Amino acid sequence: MDNDTINPLLIPKHVAIIMDGNGRWARKFNKERFFGHNSGINAVKESIDISLKLGIKQLTLYAFSNENWNRPKKEVNSLMNLLATSVEKEIPNLKKNKIKLEIIGDTSKLPEKTKVKLFEGVSETSGNNKLILSLAISYGARQELIRATKQISTKVKKNIISVENIDENIINEHLYTRNLKNVDLLIRTGGELRLSNFLLWQISYAELCFQNVLWPDFKKEHFLNAIIDYQARNRRFGKINK
Repeated sequence: MDNDTINPLLIPKHVAIIMDGNGRWARKFNKERFFGHNSGINAVKESIDISLKLGIKQLTLYAFSNENWNRPKKEVNSLMNLLATSVEKEIPNLKKNKIKLEIIGDTSKLPEKTKVKLFEGVSETSGNNKLILSLAISYGARQELIRATKQISTKVKKNIISVENIDENIINEHLYTRNLKNVDLLIRTGGELRLSNFLLWQISYAELCFQNVLWPDFKKEHFLNAIIDYQARNRRFGKINK
């Protein structure tokens, strides 16, 4: 399968991926979970490369959930170090390919070293516009909505926003994803059929694609299969076809 199978007129603008299956992949080789997380970096690079070639404008990856803080401290520390070193290493490639890096989530919980490296990447790629790569780190959709509700409530109390003017646009402006479009296609690897508290507001009309492949084994053909499946869907947004 190659890019010729893809209709260039029906490319999703925003693709989000729940990168699941690293731990199970590592167990197949009798390795610790970190072996899977580290091996999954290649799938990240391949997904970015395909997104650039297809002309996808926004790619959001679920890198570390709010619930992941409950994992063993050793694994969490390893993941935080992996995030920091991976972003630092990839900054030249991000700049070369005009990729803008964004971080969404509660970054106040991140170790200082990780936070510094991530936001160095954000700063150094801020002028790029070919692809927005958003890493969801310490992210939870419910927590995001609670945060937005508190911010809006505070502004209502201060008469900055009137209750009557609260609409979807106001809510969007107070989300981590305020600079992003709504998700067109959500891909989840690993064979699980759930959303795991990821972008619940933003995927309201997204097409969902669940794949049985574990994340480190996610290749070009899996991404293209998801795009082809997406292009075969009838996206009515509540309307009736004429």
